Amino acid sequence: MWLLWSLLWLLCLSEASALELPMRTPLTPQQHQASTAKMVATLLSRYHYSAPPLDDALSVKVFDHYLESLDSERVLFLQRDVDLYSAARKRLDDAILAEDMRVPFALFNTYRDRQIERYTYSRQLLKAGFDFTEKETLDYDRKAADWPRTQEELRDLWRKRVKNDWLRLRLAGQKDDAIRTTLDKRYEGFLSRIDKTNASDVFQVFMDAYATAVDPHTNYLGPRASEEFDISMKLSLVGIGTVLQTRDEYTTIRELVPGGPAALSGKLKVGDRIVGVGQGTTAPVTEVLGWRLDDVVSQIRGKLDTVVVLDVLPGDAGLDGKRKLIQLTRKKISIEEQAARKTIIEVKEGASVRKIGVITLPSFYEDFEARRQGDKEFRSASRDVARLLGELKKDKVDGVVVDLRNNGGGSLRQAVEITGLFIDQGPVVQQRDAQGKVVVESDTRPGFAWSGPMAVLINRFSASASEIFAAAIQDYGRGVVLGEPSFGKGTVQTVVSLDQLLKSEKPVYGEVKLTVAEFFRVNGDTTQLRGVKPDIAFPVLSDIEHLGESSFDNALPAIQIKPASFAPAGELDGLIPDLRSRYQLRLGSDRALKRLNEDADEIAALRKRTTVSLNEAERRAERDAQEARQKQRAAEDARASGKAGAGKTATRGAAAVDPDDADDGLLDSERPAGQTRTDKAKKKREEPDVLLTESARILSDEVSLLKGDARLAAKVLPRAAVTAGNP
Repeated sequence: MWLLWSLLWLLCLSEASALELPMRTPLTPQQHQASTAKMVATLLSRYHYSAPPLDDALSVKVFDHYLESLDSERVLFLQRDVDLYSAARKRLDDAILAEDMRVPFALFNTYRDRQIERYTYSRQLLKAGFDFTEKETLDYDRKAADWPRTQEELRDLWRKRVKNDWLRLRLAGQKDDAIRTTLDKRYEGFLSRIDKTNASDVFQVFMDAYATAVDPHTNYLGPRASEEFDISMKLSLVGIGTVLQTRDEYTTIRELVPGGPAALSGKLKVGDRIVGVGQGTTAPVTEVLGWRLDDVVSQIRGKLDTVVVLDVLPGDAGLDGKRKLIQLTRKKISIEEQAARKTIIEVKEGASVRKIGVITLPSFYEDFEARRQGDKEFRSASRDVARLLGELKKDKVDGVVVDLRNNGGGSLRQAVEITGLFIDQGPVVQQRDAQGKVVVESDTRPGFAWSGPMAVLINRFSASASEIFAAAIQDYGRGVVLGEPSFGKGTVQTVVSLDQLLKSEKPVYGEVKLTVAEFFRVNGDTTQLRGVKPDIAFPVLSDIEHLGESSFDNALPAIQIKPASFAPAGELDGLIPDLRSRYQLRLGSDRALKRLNEDADEIAALRKRTTVSLNEAERRAERDAQEARQKQRAAEDARASGKAGAGKTATRGAAAVDPDDADDGLLDSERPAGQTRTDKAKKKREEPDVLLTESARILSDEVSLLKGDARLAAKVLPRAAVTAGNP
């Protein structure tokens, strides 16, 4: 190991010298990180569902995962880099157990140096410009490619990458001088962020590579990652209510959270720059210009009802403008963007209008700590959904769609409790541990929060707890599942706090999220690899082949167990064929659905492409074709509405090009505040959603069929719904 370490050090020296780059101080492991790694290894080998021993075989997997996490596109390392470090492939197990983190850090230092080399070279390329009449292409999917063997080959790859960056800005209408300035500042920003990496970053990347080498859903969470995970589960934090980003070394306000101290003060606005932070009214203000964003955020967050002082340079002031000191008191900030929310879609059927309620659930969140402490007002997804269902009942909706698209899961308990809102008492999911013991998780509360017609909308990014809920609704015959096949994650994780194990007063060691069980449907089947298959399949917009559990090379296999004892709430076999038939008719005649089908075909074709042309004429022709298609759609919409020229944008489909969404070639940090992708995503949520609208139509069809057939209604709906007069 000592010889390998010496060779790696000499390699770093020789590369930096050859390229005349200043030597960066190598990042080195801290002692507590080495002991943490050994502790994680002990936990995984003893308590993980598959309990893999840390041996040579796992060492190889960890090395490969680590290398992949650093250079997945194979555009940084040369083949000789990989060859040299490959001597450590079967030695990482010994190193971890010996509390020796030098090789992972050496590889990261080389990775950091290669990034600096590539972006320094990229800045040099900007001086000359490019010839866009040449016929050449950029291969943007290099995951299966060989690592470059020579510096010349690698430089050519980066020349094409920079050329593509330039071409995107050129197609967006920027002049060469402006493009050169934009890209030079961009690459300089990348170099600045690289210089800010620290030992915690290295350890986080390596240990997560180790964890995910065991299985795709086992993770290591360092102290900061643990904090963010906790926030995502309880949907709250203590701070001032600002969303920040880095712009030109300044920490800039991108958004003010409504109702937060910053917004209520009236003293801050989007675009303002925070250049200093002080703790309390008497402590000195520390300048944070050039700091990492997460370091600034940690200074602004703090304990409830404490004071933070911000040194602010207004967004409309010059760099030498007058600053102002703003004093704010930290409060609990709710992250409502990720909370359950409701809408109502009206579906016309002849002279009547049906109201379909929609509950959008981004995650299965729960404030675990507040619940543990007995807080009667603790935040959870099930409480929010129950409240929203009550409001929808008052709104007299005819049916409810639960939208779980892009919901990656969360609390298993919340999946059980939310399922219980739609079924009477009974099992919801089965858990099988490493010893083969099966435990049934059940809804024990009698009654329904909603007993009327319902549907569940899923896509490929609906995973874990989303699949538990959708599968239970499907198995109970309680509702129709619509959309794409789900992700296929059928494993259960628990979070182990290393700081609690070691009784550390401060967060130092982090947490391990490790797989401890598999979950199974109440019918005994599994969602592992298979996912939940919709009763009515919508056009597939996701990359099913490369997204989902089946895309992982170390996913657990799919098995089956005995079914639980449960009584279905309804029988949908006699209903679904009619619903599917009505949907198919609309798919052939409805303009928005036809476009969606076209978009799905186009996306599938584009997905097969792995290269992009670097010839300006060819790229302009592709863009013009997209714009022509968009104008044609807008014209069709205008004719259909009877308003010539009405609206600048056609009904939005998956691949339609809104003029506001045209590729501007910029990063979010380069766009004006209020025009980032996140801002645009919020606006798009207010636009018509074709798939959600169709889900409401399908549910409206169900209501119509059940109203016209009392026998069918008695089979489909729970007895409580029929007795109450629903639908």
